[in-house]
Amino acid sequence: MRSAIVLGTGMVGVATAIHLRRRGWSVALVDRKPPGQETSYGNAGIIQSEALRPYPMPRDWRSLLRIATGRTNDVRYRMATLRHHVGPLLSYWSHSAPGRHDRISAAYAEIISRAPREHEDLIGEAGADALVRREGFRVLYREQAAFDAEVAAAEALHAAHGAKFSVLTAHELKQVEPGLMDAGLGGLHWLEPWTVSDPGGLVAAYAKLFERSGGAIVLGDAATLAERNGVWSVTARDGRIDAEAVVVALGPWSPDALRKFGYRIPMVRKRGYHRHYAGGSVLRLPLRDVASGYVIAPMKNGLRITTGAELAMPDDKPAPAQLARAEQAARQIIDLGRPVEAEPWFGTRPCMPDMLPVLGPAPRHKGLWMHFGHGHQGFTLGPVTGRLLAELMSGETPSVDVSACRADRFEG
Repeated sequence: MRSAIVLGTGMVGVATAIHLRRRGWSVALVDRKPPGQETSYGNAGIIQSEALRPYPMPRDWRSLLRIATGRTNDVRYRMATLRHHVGPLLSYWSHSAPGRHDRISAAYAEIISRAPREHEDLIGEAGADALVRREGFRVLYREQAAFDAEVAAAEALHAAHGAKFSVLTAHELKQVEPGLMDAGLGGLHWLEPWTVSDPGGLVAAYAKLFERSGGAIVLGDAATLAERNGVWSVTARDGRIDAEAVVVALGPWSPDALRKFGYRIPMVRKRGYHRHYAGGSVLRLPLRDVASGYVIAPMKNGLRITTGAELAMPDDKPAPAQLARAEQAARQIIDLGRPVEAEPWFGTRPCMPDMLPVLGPAPRHKGLWMHFGHGHQGFTLGPVTGRLLAELMSGETPSVDVSACRADRFEG
């Protein structure tokens, strides 16, 4: 029986482990924490079938100036750590040029369009239907120019891919979300995405499915990863684990784990914050407030506000200014109630400069596989890219062309 170690118990790692088990591999899923307690826990809980074009970096000077001067809540940065981001950000800006972004989006759409069916399979087997709603999510606009631009973009996605949406006036938005005090100018309702009331709980349910299939979940330290004579090993709490293959699915920590093997992987690390609020008004579906750069979503623990992107290193201390601004804006449109947690949660999103995940074999080490860099969409994409990587590792022809995601594209 072929054997593999999968490093990382987020959505990406857990889904990879499931698909390897389905192909007869002996799999040890290794992390320092139980499944679903890092980045996969802290998102807005949306399986985004409509996100067919990855988010490009703004290229007009007006938008860049707004970010540089702190006049937008979508993106913030820390001057002290900005030097670590300059190289990847310049590459991100280059890949965001219209022609290059169109080519990237074509490859990306082929992958993300398959995400719901892969989740559907796992949700059913894991018995997790109670966590999932299939009614989409909504977007609120306060500025007419932004509203018009996103309606035009939605129409283009509908024409190209059949993505379904409806446009809501302010009155219609308040009718479907009576808890709103202010509906802005109105909004969009993306009809096909799914929403999850407990993202970490869904990952944990998938992890239990993996265990029921015969897989092992082990507490261990990815920093101990080593290779000797073609055998990969990692030190776990109960001893060393050996395998013929290893998958690095550590999200924002993946480049660090690979550095000692000679790989220099550029990554834009985007931190996000969230906090729950209880005792206020009811929100039926997640709502993105475009002007204020946050999403508010009904969750098991209350209304969860999730922020945009802060350019920070994974070990930087928290500085939740974005969350404070998002909370202030949210209180203008809905009664939030009181904070549930004493302190906000925060985590880091692993974004590649070309907006595509890293998926495939390492170019210089047999048995070393890379699977990370899903940006804001690891929760959505984990099951489909997990299947694609398992197909590659098992010698199958992948069900989607993933050559654009190959791991050696940053070499040279």
